[in-house]
Amino acid sequence: MKRVQERLSCRLISSICWNAAGANPGPASDHPNSQKQRLQQKLSHFLAGWAKRPRVPRGYDGGMQPSKDSLVEDVVARLAPKAKSLVVTVYGDAIAHRGGNAGLGSVIALLEPLGVNERTVRTSMARLAREGWLQAQAIGRRSDYRLSEAGRRRFEAAHGRLYRHTQPPWEGQWTIVAAGAVPTAAAEREHLLRDLSWLGFGRLADAVMLHPDPDPQELRALLAEHRHQVLVLRGAALEWVDERAIADVVRSGWELDRLAAGYRAFLDAFRPVWLALQREVPLEPVRGFALRTLLMHGYRRATLHDPLLPDELMPHDWPGAAARALCRNLYRHVEAAAEDHVSAVLLTAEGPAPEAGPDYFGRFGGLRRAAASPASPAATGSAPETRTAAPDAPRPPR
Repeated sequence: MKRVQERLSCRLISSICWNAAGANPGPASDHPNSQKQRLQQKLSHFLAGWAKRPRVPRGYDGGMQPSKDSLVEDVVARLAPKAKSLVVTVYGDAIAHRGGNAGLGSVIALLEPLGVNERTVRTSMARLAREGWLQAQAIGRRSDYRLSEAGRRRFEAAHGRLYRHTQPPWEGQWTIVAAGAVPTAAAEREHLLRDLSWLGFGRLADAVMLHPDPDPQELRALLAEHRHQVLVLRGAALEWVDERAIADVVRSGWELDRLAAGYRAFLDAFRPVWLALQREVPLEPVRGFALRTLLMHGYRRATLHDPLLPDELMPHDWPGAAARALCRNLYRHVEAAAEDHVSAVLLTAEGPAPEAGPDYFGRFGGLRRAAASPASPAATGSAPETRTAAPDAPRPPR
């Protein structure tokens, strides 16, 4: 279809050129053949420029445009992000810690270097407001969008997952929820199992879920209305249980292969970014912001279904550890430049947005405002963040 359109365009341009030549003939001394040659040359130059025009990579949605920054454009092409999801990332990473409020014009300006046009930003913001993430407020001729209470709770829950520093040691205790122990409606049981999976539970058997270290308050709140229909047990595996059996349960119950593929895609996308930035000093604020946003967008997507199991249960070559190390180091490398850009662009109806608070500087165990050494294996994600050498199989529970 595109080739047909280009051919029709060429014929139309040629027709216009010839009509123009007939309406505005050259000097009398010009031979008709020379006029034809000149028009053919002009048309050839035009078509050559048309062939070199910027093309939108596959995967962009309708509101995405190529960025002017080749490094940013390469990452966008790899991630193929949706515009509305990028707005969520910007609010979570750049706006929530500055009061959670932003003028629509500021959000449009923040998304512009990522290739999102104004119309798409407006549409995405309106949809997020309808879905309960944001609250719109009209002030004169301007519109501000503030995080709703529900939206703020969602971002706070995600904050701990994305920016955590280390995990506490595992105590070796398993929590098992048997939803089929007591008769209940199949639809209600499936709904409960789905909610448990969102809390990080893996499937041990039909209607039986387990987790090595669930949040007790979240679990109790979820099961409050089902306490007469489920059986909850907690305890350690017996000492004689084979380590390979535990490894198989973890791999199948949480689909580790699928999770690993997402982390490897993240590493493939951002390892070249880390290497490229070692040659750029100082880092431009707008580039720092665009890369930081894409970094957290990609990492958020990679960790979306990761239950963040204890290190003791993970394979020694788990790519999630390398992805976390790379994310942490890249974030520390670009965050100062990114915050400079946010400070310059982010406005509310009351004026500039508040400065970043202590919670922001506590991300990833503390933002040192210094780049990690490029010679360090952890800098490129080739080594885990805090883990030491581990045996080939997961260690048994204590």
